[in-house]
This record gives sequence, C-alpha cells and structure tokens, in this order.
Amino acid sequence: MLSVDTQILLVIILGASDCQIIPRIEECGLKCSQGFHCKSKPSTGIFNSFCRDAPASLSSTVLKSMKLSTMMKCVQGNQCSLHLSIKGTLHLDENIRGLEICFLSVDTQQSQCVSVRFSRKTNKKLGRRKVHVQFNCFEVNVAQHIYVTMKTIPNYCEVKLSQEYYVEDCRNNDVGKHIPVCFAGKLDYNVDRVRKTISVIVSNFLQGHDYYVRLCHKWFTCEDVGSFALLKGTESLKSTSLQYSQLLPCLCIEGWSAIPDARRTQLCPFKNDTEALWDNIAYNPATQTLAWEPACPVSVTVNLCRLTKLNDPCVELQNSSITAPEKQVKYSRVDTHPRLCMKFTTKQGSWVRCPFAHGTFPAWKMGIAARAEKIQISFTSQTMAQFSALVCNKTQMSSCNSVGTHHSVSAGDSHITNVNISGEICGSELCIQGWRTDVDYSVPLQICDIKCTLSSPSEDDDENSLKIILLTAMILILLTTMTLLGHKMLTVFYRKKHGGSSPAQIIRQSFSTRVKSAPSLH
Repeated sequence: MLSVDTQILLVIILGASDCQIIPRIEECGLKCSQGFHCKSKPSTGIFNSFCRDAPASLSSTVLKSMKLSTMMKCVQGNQCSLHLSIKGTLHLDENIRGLEICFLSVDTQQSQCVSVRFSRKTNKKLGRRKVHVQFNCFEVNVAQHIYVTMKTIPNYCEVKLSQEYYVEDCRNNDVGKHIPVCFAGKLDYNVDRVRKTISVIVSNFLQGHDYYVRLCHKWFTCEDVGSFALLKGTESLKSTSLQYSQLLPCLCIEGWSAIPDARRTQLCPFKNDTEALWDNIAYNPATQTLAWEPACPVSVTVNLCRLTKLNDPCVELQNSSITAPEKQVKYSRVDTHPRLCMKFTTKQGSWVRCPFAHGTFPAWKMGIAARAEKIQISFTSQTMAQFSALVCNKTQMSSCNSVGTHHSVSAGDSHITNVNISGEICGSELCIQGWRTDVDYSVPLQICDIKCTLSSPSEDDDENSLKIILLTAMILILLTTMTLLGHKMLTVFYRKKHGGSSPAQIIRQSFSTRVKSAPSLH
C-alpha cells in the first residue's frame, strides 16, 4: 500500500506529464558523437537475428545505456506527427561494426529496424572510444505501446538492451492540440421533441477533413442505433439533424474526424430521461412469463406489486424482489390481473407500470353475497384457473391473518363458481381474501367491512328489488299518461266531426232518438 505522500507525488507527476510539452524537430535523422562518422539504412533484422558467442576481449557492457522519448514534427502549424527518439551509448572496438535498433508495436505486432554503421577509419583512428547515437525517424501513433531493442552488429549473445515504452495519448495537452487524430471536435445540440430530431453543430474539428456524427446507446461501448451522418470537409458549416425514437439516459451523440484511428468525442445529455426505461415490458401467454429488459444500463430493484387504489402505494408481493444491473428480469407463471404491476426503484425514485391494466388480457373477479345464514363467495374467470378463499383478520394494508379454513375451487369459461362460508362474518377488521393458486405470482383480492345482514336479504337482493319497484312504477305512470292522452285526442276528434259536440252529448242525443222511434206497447 502506497503512503499518502507517495500517492500525492504520483498524482503531481502524472498531472505534470499530461501538460508536458513534446520537444520539436524540423527533420528526423541520425546523430552520432562529434568526431564519429555514422550512417543508417533500413534493415529487415533477419540477418542479425541469430547471435554468436562474444569474443573474450568484448565486455558485456559494451552497450552502456538506452533512453526513449517522444518528439514532434510539425508542418503548417497544427499538422504534426510523433516520432520515437532513441538514444544509446556503446563502446567501440574492432569487434563491432555498428548497431541495430528495432521497435515492435505490441498492439499490431508490426516491427521496423534500422542499422547504424560506423566507418572502419573511424574505429582505427579513435580505438576504444565511447560513442553516443540518437535516431528519431521511427514515426509512432498516439498512445502506442512499443517494445524497443538495441543490438550490436554482429549480434553477440548476451549483449543487448531492451525497453518498453508508451507514447503519450490525447490527454497530453500538447498532443491533444497538435496531433490530428486527437481533433475530436466540439458538439453542440438542440432537441425537437415534437419531431423527435436532434440538431448537431460541430466546431473545433480538423479542417479540410470529413466528419462523422451518429447517435448511439452507451453500454460497454457505444452501440449504433442507425441514425448517422457524414459532414463533408468542403462545407463551411458542419451541422446535421439526427432522428431518434426515444430519449434515454444512455442516448449519446458521437463525433469523429474521417481519418484512421481518429479520437472520438461523446455527448450524453439525456441522463435524467429515465421515464421511457420502464415501458419495455413484455408478456408471453404461452409460458405465462412477464419480462422486462432495460434499454440502457441501470442499477434498479424490480418488484411485483399489488395496486390497491389509484393513488395508494403499490404493495410489493413477497419473494418478488430482483436487483437487476444491466440484465433482463423475468417472472414465470404470472397472473394477468389488472392490479398486478411492476415496481422499479432506483436512487432517483420509484416508478410503477401495470401491463395488464388495459383489459387486453384475461382477468378474474371475486364477489360476495349473503345467502341464508352463510356468506357466498363467487369467482368468475375467462380461463380455467384454481382459486382459494379464506376469512382473515386485516392487520395492515398489505397483510391479512387467517382466522378460518381455506376453501378451494375451480372456475373458467366465464361461468360463476360459488364458495359457501358458514358462520357470522361481519365487522370492520374481518375480510374475505381470494387469490389464484395455479400461478406463482397472484394478486390477492380482499373484501372487507362486511355488514351483519346474514338473516336478511343481501345488499344485492335489496338493490334488485328496488330496481323492480322503480320499473313497475314507471310502467304504471307511462300507461296512465297514454290513457289520458288518448282520451283527450278522441274528444277533439269527435268535436271536429259533429260540429263541436262532445262524445257524451252525441251519445245522449242518439239515445233520445232511439227512444222516440221505438214502437209503443199500447
């Protein structure tokens, strides 16, 4: 374990390295100590790959040291490239004609070698002399992992230097400002929620090069979602509109220059848009499986719960809690009751979704009625199912302790199936609870506050009787009204036909006429 002072020192050193200015060179090349004549040429490294035994007069320290660093070569301001600077020191004698320097890219396994030769005149003239060599023509990439070796020519066994090296990455300010692959660009955006488009404007990009912009979902990598645009380098204003389907917390805007190994920049501005995460719920009727799959990586606890009333909390079902960081959640053998819901809980809050609340799935109902000294519980189900019912003592909203025996019954095909429970069952604390027993997760329904009306007709019967009385009264009123209306219309009709005489007057006149015309009895 590092001490606190050591950790602080490392932070200071690493921080300083990120701001370190890379030395500049105008041209790459080979340099040797003053008075020495040397030249370089590319080498395949094959002929010098096999070593030979060193002569007894050759010291194993003939190669004294090797130092690696990064150089920067710039053309036209910001058009710069990185080069590996290799400095070595060796002791010349008659057994050494030169050096071979090789570097291997650990990432790609590609290698380059160069041989450095010293003229024989120089060797004879200077004898055993120490010579410093610097070569800086190996071009390297940002953040490249390199393995460098330095050997003598000829290659003597056990006479070799080797070293690992990491090229600075784009976090170095000097590299980030001058190396093209680090020009990721700056992204600005505007969201049109009505048209579901994101307008992206790119600035601070590599001039004269095309630029890519896309939308992606950020998991371990940023996964493409299909919305993509290529901005031409010839255009003065780089802007585009990208279409999205949902604003999700992992929806990001990504941009990069159209050059090999270009650095990418990402903008993920919708981290608080979590509402749409909880809608991706699916139910498979064949397996009775309820599943939710996150559209974004999220640390969430999922529960099944029972919705009691519209504005009340959703009561969690026992043994249904699942902690789901970035994976699918499944519940098997689930009841499709409208009150069965899924509850999602994160550090930001809780959300409830009820996938069966829209009436598109089979549901069951439970009812109650009083019948001659007993309570009758009825179950109605569209599909065949097993149910249980019991009398319980309600202690709190989510629990109901049994005070009687279980009653089991089957129901289906939308027919009503009844269960009779004997005894006086009434009061504010007693409830009838019913639930499905042929599934693993069912919503228990409760009927409480049962009135003590066992010896009298049930509330449903009273309601039906009242409806019959009201209907009979309405029919009688309707018949009376029609009779009066018919009598009135008949009176008007006769008056018009007989010159204003009423039907009663007409009847009396007719009767008088008949009496007068009748034959006398005398």
